[in-house]
Amino acid sequence: MAAKQDLRHVVSDAPRVMVVDGSRLVRKLIGDTLRKELPNADVVGCGSLADARAALDAGAFDLVTTALVLPDGDGLALARLVRESTGQSYVPVIVISGNAQEALETRAFTEDITDYFDKSLGQDALAAFIRGYVHPAPIEGARVLYVEDSKVVAVATRRMLERQGMQVLHVISAEDALEHLHRFIGRTDGDVGADLVLSDVYLKGVLSGHDLLNQIRAVFQYGKRKLPMVMMTGDDNRDNQASLLREGANDLVLKPIEERLLVTKVLFQLRLSKLG
Repeated sequence: MAAKQDLRHVVSDAPRVMVVDGSRLVRKLIGDTLRKELPNADVVGCGSLADARAALDAGAFDLVTTALVLPDGDGLALARLVRESTGQSYVPVIVISGNAQEALETRAFTEDITDYFDKSLGQDALAAFIRGYVHPAPIEGARVLYVEDSKVVAVATRRMLERQGMQVLHVISAEDALEHLHRFIGRTDGDVGADLVLSDVYLKGVLSGHDLLNQIRAVFQYGKRKLPMVMMTGDDNRDNQASLLREGANDLVLKPIEERLLVTKVLFQLRLSKLG
């Protein structure tokens, strides 16, 4: 999950990307993935905080990836360094780590971290993830089942998604969402009724967004790739956020919604579901 922050950052056709990791091999692997996915990218590898500081002094970057643990510090210190550098306030800072999920659930991230990526998802997923931040591309016709009981919030959020070519089915309750999904049970073509579910946690009615999540994962038995689910919440309680992730939410988006962050996360989950 990304911490709440402003992502108003215009990326050029030839983005500069910093890759920070103490392992030369890992830097090469990530760099090769980036160059393949973004042929015009200028990828700068750094093995430490000191190297990253020197690179930041030499010029601005469009995106920074970092390991959680570095030889002379950690990814959190690097993120603070990026934020303190002139002109770097809005740059996405991505933690790439095998322990990202654990760190997320224990709230080890800070507002300086934009997002995380778990290495276990593989190189293809990493390529899609990075491209989503640098050059997000619409997925025309992707179907989003959107659950939100506030009309004002729903109108604004729906427009954000529809601008990316998505088809949005908006319902106001978890009960309505479940009724829609039930209609597709047993389809021979594998269609489950949506490509992604986007739901607020707190909803009017008997069932909450948390209940909807549990129904989709435990009763329908749709895994994270089968039917991705992104939860929106204004609750800053760390235990509650961790519970959503442990029980099967693919990702969280904090309210008030920031358009680029929401769109990036939704597009990434849609692409990830197609990879596996």
